[in-house]
This record gives sequence, structure tokens and C-alpha cells, in this order.
Amino acid sequence: MKVANGSGKRKRAVARATVREGKGVVRINSILLSNYNPKLLRMRISEPLILAGDISKKVDINVNVYGGGISSQSEASRLAIARALVDYSKDKSLREKYLSYDRHLIVADIRHTEASKPNDSKPRAKRQKSYR
Repeated sequence: MKVANGSGKRKRAVARATVREGKGVVRINSILLSNYNPKLLRMRISEPLILAGDISKKVDINVNVYGGGISSQSEASRLAIARALVDYSKDKSLREKYLSYDRHLIVADIRHTEASKPNDSKPRAKRQKSYR
């Protein structure tokens, strides 16, 4: 049985996707993709599946995602699914299709929020200084 793994990160969220032969079932943290809410995030996660076409209907995908918020988790899941499908199919044209549609389906977005500075509550703006 052919199995492929893919991982994705976004901010603090980390997702691990496992692709194996099956009937086209997609689960995220044991929840079916059709039951995943909110709908916008469900649609974002399903983008690599739609672009893959018939390959995604022949495989079962299990995604384990933790950390971060719901939006970061969906982005990490999307990245992990796309990478795992490319690894499973060994198809260069699928990789090119993902890259031309949205580069972040294959390449991780490494941006993080800036850390707060010492003795200040914000990362950038400094406290106003009063002389009187």
C-alpha cells in the first residue's frame, strides 16, 4: 500500500498529512472535511484537492494539526495536503499547477508576529515621553 506524508507550518500551527489509497475521505483531526467549520476555511483547505482532480478522489487523507489559531491551522493543513499529494503522485505537472495557482500551496509562509519589546506592551510603537 502506497503512503505519502506531508507537513506544513503557518505561524505556530503545525499540520501533518498522511495520504493513502482509499475512497476520497478527508479528515482533519478526525473531523470530516464536509463537517469542518467555518465554511471559508473549509473551502481554503479543499483548494489543493480541487486542483488535483481525480487523484484526490482515489486517496484518503488524514491531517493532524495543532497549535495556532483556526486560520493558521487551515493554512498549515492546506500546505500539508498539497505537499503530500505531490509526494504521493510523483507528478511534476501537479506541482507546477499548485505553484502557478498559489505559491503558498507548496512553499511555506514563514512570517511571524514581531515580539513585544522589554518594558513595553507593543512591538513597534514606543511609549510617549513626557518632559513636563
